[in-house]
Amino acid sequence: QGIVYVSFVVEPDGSITNPQILKGIGYGCDEEVIKLIENMPRWNPGMQRGKPVRVQFNMPVKFTLQY
Repeated sequence: QGIVYVSFVVEPDGSITNPQILKGIGYGCDEEVIKLIENMPRWNPGMQRGKPVRVQFNMPVKFTLQY
């Protein structure tokens, strides 16, 4: 169990690109987070002066084992 930190870019059309693991825990969890990010639905893009822009986003994903 632990926390995987992932970074990705939200494009102006809301799509997710360039997922990268910033800090991983191994055991297949890092690969699952990449797969999760790549299969997410479109996000609302960042706005600057009324126009959609690219935004880099860092997100923690927590894994917890249940006994």
